Amino acid sequence: MYIIFHRLFITTIFLGFSLYGCAFHSIPEIPISSESVSAGTVVTRAGNEKKLIGSPVAEGDQLPSTILVDRVMRLRTLDEFRGKTVLISTAPSLDTQICERQTQMLGDASDKELPKDIVRVMITRDLPFAYGRYAEETGFFHITYLSDYQDAAFGKQTGLLIEDLRLLARAVIVVDKNGTIRYLQIVPEVSHLPDMDKAFSVARKINAE
Repeated sequence: MYIIFHRLFITTIFLGFSLYGCAFHSIPEIPISSESVSAGTVVTRAGNEKKLIGSPVAEGDQLPSTILVDRVMRLRTLDEFRGKTVLISTAPSLDTQICERQTQMLGDASDKELPKDIVRVMITRDLPFAYGRYAEETGFFHITYLSDYQDAAFGKQTGLLIEDLRLLARAVIVVDKNGTIRYLQIVPEVSHLPDMDKAFSVARKINAE
């Protein structure tokens, strides 16, 4: 049963890549978007609207205390980051060129761009094993990888779940030490990158408060 589920899950994710700007083909240049849409609305792929479902969050809301799974299959709750500034990067899947570039930007950020006391979190619906492999290949062990693969709880509790493929929208969230969402960018076109530099700047400012 597990093997069947795993194959079905991977097949669904693979199909999603081609539809959501995360295909394995070569991408010469990836646009960076400075725009944002609201959670629970729509994003696009090549002009085609894709509905976001769930309970939408916005700046000023508390980050839901979702239980997720880390790269070594441990259950983790977002509440454990209370008392720290957190930068959360979400994407459809890690094993793709656009999504991998987004994660690389998070991992490559220097201590000046993103001080060590700011928690770096990556959330997708990939299986945790993909996170383990990616961390080993890149050396980005300073990123906390959390998977929403079990029942898409994070996507549903934030309004970031793409309805038809059950994948997360591409977004970046900055959460303050009290667990309040202070910055949220949801990229309107899923084949574009979020403005990570702006998110880093916001995170530094909030962390200094």
